Formats: sequence, C-alpha cells, structure tokens
Amino acid sequence: MKNRDHVNFIPIDPVKHRDITIRFRRDSYLVSFGTNQYLNVEEYLQFLREKITKHPDGFVLVEEDGELIGQIELSIREYEGREIGYVHLYYLVPRKRGKGYGQVLQHYAEDFFQRHQVSEFHLRVSPTNKQARAFYKKLGMKESGLEIDGNVIRMIGKV
Repeated sequence: MKNRDHVNFIPIDPVKHRDITIRFRRDSYLVSFGTNQYLNVEEYLQFLREKITKHPDGFVLVEEDGELIGQIELSIREYEGREIGYVHLYYLVPRKRGKGYGQVLQHYAEDFFQRHQVSEFHLRVSPTNKQARAFYKKLGMKESGLEIDGNVIRMIGKV
C-alpha cells in the first residue's frame, strides 16, 4: 500500500488545470456509467469554480513524482438538517487503481472532514461500478439506497 508521503496534493486551479480536470472527470464518467456523454463541460467547470471558492482544500490533484495521477473533490453540505462531508469525486488514472492509492485518497478525505468537524460523509456510486462499491464497503461504508431514478447508490461512511 502506498502512503501519503509519496504523493502531493495540489489545489486545483480551474484555469491552469482545466484540461486535466476535464480529462479525469470524463474518464470517471466512462468508468462509472459506461459513457461520458452526460458530462456538460461548462457546467462542470462552473461547479469547480463555485466549490473551490468554498472549499479550496477539498478540490485537489494528486501528484506522484511530478505526474498527476488523480483528483479528489470534497465539500461540506447539508443533508437532512445536519452538515455532512461529501465526496464528489475520487479519481485515479487506470494504472494506479487497485494498488493502494485509494487508501491515500481516503486518508486525505478523512483529514479534510475532521478539519471541518463532520462525523459522517456521503458519496454516490454507480450500481455497475463494482470495483468502487467493493472499495467503499472495505472502508466500512454502508449503502443507504438508490437515488436519481436508480442510477446511483448513496453510501454513508463515518469519519
């Protein structure tokens, strides 16, 4: 398993990192849903600009040995009357998947959520993304049900 000492977390600059964030997000759609046709690039870039303003430490690129290998998107939001952490994206380039880097991303997320004093976090995952679902379950996350017309599963984890 990799540890955090081998990677750097670089705050996303929506202008400077535009192309790489779009490329990573497109691939995440492809892996999750089998297509990236639903990605609206302009809406995504607007989303990044808005969220980075509120949580700059939650939107980072993952770098190892000078190469960008992943991306994390985290925020704090309200859910059922309480504040929770939310994972918008965990992403690793294909050759880094299944090699312990997911744990590195998870540790970063846990630190972020602890700094923002939330005790649970949520994310949504495609029902067909079996590798991601298995990883989240390994982290101790629980499925809480289908959302968005059955297209995603909400998962809940404790910090």
